[in-house]
Amino acid sequence: MLSAIARHTRRHTVISRSLAARASLSYSAPARADPWPLPHTPEHLEKTRTPTDVPMLPPLERIGESVDKMRARLVYQSRKRGTLESDLLLSTFARDHLAMMSEAEMREYDKLLDEPDWDIYYWATGKRAPPERWEDSVLLQKLAMHAKNEGKVVRKMPALD
Repeated sequence: MLSAIARHTRRHTVISRSLAARASLSYSAPARADPWPLPHTPEHLEKTRTPTDVPMLPPLERIGESVDKMRARLVYQSRKRGTLESDLLLSTFARDHLAMMSEAEMREYDKLLDEPDWDIYYWATGKRAPPERWEDSVLLQKLAMHAKNEGKVVRKMPALD
């Protein structure tokens, strides 16, 4: 039979090991900054800012592209951007305006689509001022009016014909 001291020591050891095991299982890492900040917060805007020191890639030359082919390509490029917000904004804009655009306006729209998605989105929604090259663009003003959606139209992705 174990003496009272031995039983106490043994019991204390078992409890200590149990607590140590629980502590190792319940360890939580210290709180860190949220890697996915909410949209339009200062943290999000800072993370989505396009670096100014990175040169833009030159656009592809499209030699001999007809106006109809350009319009079809712009519809597709407006829809398949990479972010749902840009897809919805630009595809509905293309659906509503591309049919009435002249060739010169379509070329300007083509240049606008070469810009990063989030930049176009923030310029159109007025969250950021556009750079000098787009400051006086009538096309960007039309896109901003479209983004305001003053008629409160429920927008969904247009069907590809």
